[in-house]
Amino acid sequence: MVKIIDGKQISKEIKDELKAEVAALKTQGKNVALAVIQVGEDPASSVYVNNKKKACEYIGIESLAFHLPETITEEELLQKIEELNQDEKVNGILVQLPLPKHIDEDKVIKTIVPEKDVDGFHPQSVGALSIGQKGFVSCTPAGVIQLLKRSGIEIAGKECVVIGRSNIVGKPMALLLLRENGTVTIAHSKTKDLKEIAKRADILVVAVGKPKMIDSSYIKEGAVVIDVGIHRDENNKLCGDVDYDDVVEHVSAITPVPGGVGPMTIAMLMHNCVSSIK
Repeated sequence: MVKIIDGKQISKEIKDELKAEVAALKTQGKNVALAVIQVGEDPASSVYVNNKKKACEYIGIESLAFHLPETITEEELLQKIEELNQDEKVNGILVQLPLPKHIDEDKVIKTIVPEKDVDGFHPQSVGALSIGQKGFVSCTPAGVIQLLKRSGIEIAGKECVVIGRSNIVGKPMALLLLRENGTVTIAHSKTKDLKEIAKRADILVVAVGKPKMIDSSYIKEGAVVIDVGIHRDENNKLCGDVDYDDVVEHVSAITPVPGGVGPMTIAMLMHNCVSSIK
């Protein structure tokens, strides 16, 4: 019997736990506030920002929204971040990516102080993760770990393969699986014999950015498959990097798209905001 891992349900559990935690903090006179900066009118960004606002409302986190024009200079944006760095009422700062071409994303990420870097993108946060020190962890990979743990899937000692090596998902994902005592291989577009490597995986995490690329020929019978991708197919339906219909008969557990990894990213962002107060 295949276990369909329900990201909506698990993210709701996490949000409910956080809601209780925030209520307890409020009784101690501690408020949690997240500042979200959006530059320009990218429709996908607007949807994400709105979802973050809703999650904040649900949990009891104060949400401070800064919607800045596309034409803002890099200097003005960095100045805004510096102001929020100094603002003691703000616990977390998030700059919605992508940014307009004339702004250096790397510079923006580095300007946010690490103790308010709730996205976990600052080089100091990434460095802390790689040497096993405390720090914020990138939300999507942190969400994947929660999906596995809360679904009763053992990571320790398992052969884990991550397909994708981005700074936001692939690399931190591999480090987190390693931290949970998995044996980890990172594969990518230049990997030779990708199918053979994927087929070794007890836990396969796919973050390759190509719709339905991974079919059953990549899957070991009974593997756990986590699909991080999100796309629209030729019929404008949401789909992932994994060909779900082809793969589902061969796995022991799988995340659907939508409703798998997606909801977890925001839940873990909220988790980072609440832990920032500690």
